[in-house]
Amino acid sequence: MFTIGELSRRTGLPVKTIRFYSDEGLLPPTGRTRAGYRLYDVNALARLELVRTLRELGIGLAEIDAVLAEAGSLPVIAAKHVEVLDEQIRLLTLRRAVLRAVTKRKSEFDEVKLMNKLAAMSDEERQRLLDDFWDEVTEGLDVDSEFYARMRGCKPDLPADPTPEQLEAWIEFAELVRDPGFRKLIRGMGERQAEILRDNDGSMDALSKAQAEHWADWTGQARKALDEGHAPDSAAGRKLADEITRAGTADGEADTPALRRSLADRIADGTDRRAERYWQLLGIINGWPPIPTMVPAVEWIVAALRASAQ
Repeated sequence: MFTIGELSRRTGLPVKTIRFYSDEGLLPPTGRTRAGYRLYDVNALARLELVRTLRELGIGLAEIDAVLAEAGSLPVIAAKHVEVLDEQIRLLTLRRAVLRAVTKRKSEFDEVKLMNKLAAMSDEERQRLLDDFWDEVTEGLDVDSEFYARMRGCKPDLPADPTPEQLEAWIEFAELVRDPGFRKLIRGMGERQAEILRDNDGSMDALSKAQAEHWADWTGQARKALDEGHAPDSAAGRKLADEITRAGTADGEADTPALRRSLADRIADGTDRRAERYWQLLGIINGWPPIPTMVPAVEWIVAALRASAQ
């Protein structure tokens, strides 16, 4: 059994504060001394620690009283305390992610407020943000519905206990999909795909089919050439450019410098670091294996095609 003074020494709370909690009914005494002084047992000590944690979270006395009304034995009080601490940790983790992002970006006040709001979004709000993004970038476009359904199906699934990296990735991802410039970029890619489908009676053209079939091999060759220090206008560049041109040319279409420049433009138009960053951030949020950048390899391919058109 503890006196108020002993509770104060054990918890570091002022005697006046403990007496106030007791007077308010949050910490009823377990018993009294012969002289009438209040005494508290170990359950009361646990209740006091829970009250302190809830007050530090800014929770009012009426709400705390409701929480304590559900708690009885020490194990139940301890379980309630764990719930509260988990929420406190979650909030602190959110704040840390925002502050780390602020430090990296040297953000201004308005941006800090936005990042804090994005970090605290619910699962439903995150879903709504992404649905709004895809609705805007595909509205009215006659595109490959199956392809875009797969794109929509890849959603950010932030864990209940995310790492700081996952939270920072979510903040950056949310800012990206809210950015009008990024939305315009992705819609432009969809418009070009819709135009290709219209020109080919709803089918992919030769380059699109070739990319679907050979893209991993082409980028692999380009990465190897980059690693070995070959320039786009080298023999390795010419060889890959010839291979892409053959695969991406419709039957009977002449291989001309203009055609090669056109293929280069098509591939360049479909490549953007921000579009790639979208998938990299999604991978971090969802805990996927790291997604390496393909942009340098694609830029090398584009440069090789243009060099071969000289």
